[in-house]
Amino acid sequence: MNKKITSNFLRKLSFLLLLVFGISSQMQAQRIVEKLNRGLVAMRLNPNQVYVNWRMLGTEPTDVSYNLYCNDKKVTGSPFTSTTNFTHEITTDGKYYIRAIINGVEEAASETVSVWENQYLDIPMQIPAGGTTPDGRSYTYSVGDSSVGDVDGDGQYEIFVKWDPSNAHDNSHSGYTGNVFIDCYRLDGTLLWRIDLGKNIRAGAHYTQFMVYDLDSDGKAEIACKTADGTIDGTGTVIGSATADYRNTNGFILSGPEFLTVFNGLTGKAMATTDYLPARGGDGSEWGDNRGNRVDRFIAAVAYLDGEKPSLVMGRGYYTRLVRVAWDWRDNKLSKRWIFDSNDAENRDARGQGNHQMTVGDVDGDGKDEICNGSSAIDDDGTKLYANGLGHGDSLHMTDMDPDRPGQEVWQCHESPRSYKGYGLEFRDAKTGEPLWGVNGENIDVGRGLAADIDPRHKGYECWGAVGNLYDCKGNQIATNKPSMNFAIWWDGDLSRELLNSNRIDKWDYTNSKSVNLLTATGFRSNNGTKSTPCLSADLFGDWREEVIFRKDDNSAIRIYTTNIPTDHKLYTLMHDTQYRLAIAWQNSAYNQPPHPSFYLGTDMEPQAQPNVVTPK
Repeated sequence: MNKKITSNFLRKLSFLLLLVFGISSQMQAQRIVEKLNRGLVAMRLNPNQVYVNWRMLGTEPTDVSYNLYCNDKKVTGSPFTSTTNFTHEITTDGKYYIRAIINGVEEAASETVSVWENQYLDIPMQIPAGGTTPDGRSYTYSVGDSSVGDVDGDGQYEIFVKWDPSNAHDNSHSGYTGNVFIDCYRLDGTLLWRIDLGKNIRAGAHYTQFMVYDLDSDGKAEIACKTADGTIDGTGTVIGSATADYRNTNGFILSGPEFLTVFNGLTGKAMATTDYLPARGGDGSEWGDNRGNRVDRFIAAVAYLDGEKPSLVMGRGYYTRLVRVAWDWRDNKLSKRWIFDSNDAENRDARGQGNHQMTVGDVDGDGKDEICNGSSAIDDDGTKLYANGLGHGDSLHMTDMDPDRPGQEVWQCHESPRSYKGYGLEFRDAKTGEPLWGVNGENIDVGRGLAADIDPRHKGYECWGAVGNLYDCKGNQIATNKPSMNFAIWWDGDLSRELLNSNRIDKWDYTNSKSVNLLTATGFRSNNGTKSTPCLSADLFGDWREEVIFRKDDNSAIRIYTTNIPTDHKLYTLMHDTQYRLAIAWQNSAYNQPPHPSFYLGTDMEPQAQPNVVTPK
């Protein structure tokens, strides 16, 4: 078969697959997502220009256009049809809003905004008072991982902040810790509430995974996390016993009740509390040791398991026993949907096949989400989808990385040479778990790996990690120099992704194989030690590109940076792609990973289809 015939055949096959997928998607239930406002941002670039950008909502048709107004006057004669940003030539600061045009009808006006003087928003923090542990050591607090949710239904996100004490510990280290606090702030700095998780919740990356999401699809976000005796909700009410103290002399908590609590997002009030599942069981030795290391490795996510409304997925364990429990929050009640346990006979090969994080997405095309633990995955009904035996790893990425093949792919690193054999870095089919290609791990713990479209000369994502070189999505080496491998962010005007590491955003110069700095957040810093991850990166406002949150050096504020670079690309807000939005929810779960959408977003991407979503009625 000659190349021309082959090319024509592949184009026809791709068209048929897209057509079938489109018809299938239309037949699936519509997922209920947040009713967002326009996220409109206007910022001054210089004395003569104001840069304005806004959201394209997932509930709008692809041919939606927009009129932009300044001081109640249209800024251009014709609507914006191919972009959602504009650089306004103006020397004074006005008030801006937009009106969408759908089927020739101009819709109601969006929120009205004033002009920012800079490309960032500072939000003051209220630092908790430090304290002293039972062994006489003092500690202070710093801003930790963060999340977002719309707690009052006005279409604007509030910021959820976890406060970590300076004596927070990894599970493998002994020692007392201070209490963990979770705050909720409006964008103007108003503190809505503070939850004190109490002395019976240890502080560290693996203990508190707090899920912020509209779990019952009523238009307002809740927050759910593991609690214990002595947890104080946002209204001052104590959960369980106020005086119980289950800490042993090493600072671990290996006895006493464990709870799962759903809190009201607006007030912080505990609305429902139940036993945390699975229970630790005895001294925790069935999880791999009896000293509190493996038994208290928690993980969490949110998933659309019925294809319409979100469910909470809480987990325990990944080095040995691996358990995930799905919960529904409906009509102010928590109900258990299913339990997946690697101790069950049909799931035994999932033992030890989990990461320090989970990712979520519909990998089999049935409209319902699957849970990717790492080297194993769970179907929407709680049954095992696969377990490939390559073992635990520290990083995990899932999206459509190779747009030339159907479905999504996973890129992850692995820790144990005895388990991963030749696959220290692995690129696999997200539905079957079958490795497609990989990189030899050189018999070491391969601790890092990242995937992003950073080189437009090669269609699809580029992949790299702590061993090997830089590869395209087919496994072909394209460079020996590698970029940073912590995080990624869509920031400038093209469809490639930029590099996010520590308090810097860099562009990969693929011609010279080096990084070029675009932004350095002087006076602000990242979290999680050498992981160097931000408090949060997400599409928080403006167009489809992402914002990043850093904490001030003295923790007195957080700063949200947004791009001021024009783009010709008109895309839906990433927050109405549910795989991306769910990734924002699990960002704070153990070892952070950059969020990825359900579709290929990069150079030479297909025209974007309207998401199959609706907002709450």
